[in-house]
Order: sequence, then structure tokens, then C-alpha cells
Amino acid sequence: MKIDGQCSCKNIAYRATVSPEQVYVCDCEDCKTHSGTPKGVIVGIEGEDFELLSGSLKAFKSTAANGSEWELTFCPKCGTRIHAKSISEGTDFFGLRAGTVNQRDQLKPTLQTFCHSK
Repeated sequence: MKIDGQCSCKNIAYRATVSPEQVYVCDCEDCKTHSGTPKGVIVGIEGEDFELLSGSLKAFKSTAANGSEWELTFCPKCGTRIHAKSISEGTDFFGLRAGTVNQRDQLKPTLQTFCHSK
């Protein structure tokens, strides 16, 4: 499925190809904190399927409760979180924040992760 999205201030814009079957409700502490809600909703995506169209992402490293390291990216102007990628796993797979996707009404969660953090 082709999608596009942006941050709140529209400084960051992107387009991507995602699988609607890879939409997750995440109960990890980072998702809770950054969404300001008890859960986060992310879309699993491979880096090659993501294209940044405008702006430049700012990143910071976070250590999860299990010790794994994550790179969290956001808009440097408005602070909207865009995605998170595991540094520890050495993969190009990351979680795109579903709230930034223009077609988010078409993305229904199919899996739940970090359930032990509910």
C-alpha cells in the first residue's frame, strides 16, 4: 500500500510503501511516552520502502527496558516523532509512527507488541 505523511508543522514529508498487515499496537515505554497515551501505533517498514521528501530528521538514541538500543527520529522544528529503528539488531526495519500517515484511517492494527508493559 502506498502512503504519505508529514509531521505537524509539515517540515518533514515522506512517502512509503507499507504492508497493512504490519500495523502494531505497541505497549513499550517509549511509545507510551512519545504518544502521550497508554499505547503507540506503528507501521513496520523496511528502510528501502521509505523516502524522505522534505526536511531533515533529528535522531536520538534510547535504551529500552530490555537493554536494546533504539534510534528515535523526529522533526527538529515541531518535535513530531517519525520512526524508531533498532540499533542493536543491525537491520533496516523500523516502526513508522502511524499518526503521521495521511492514510492512517486505512491502517488497522493486526498485532500487539511489548504486552508485558501494559
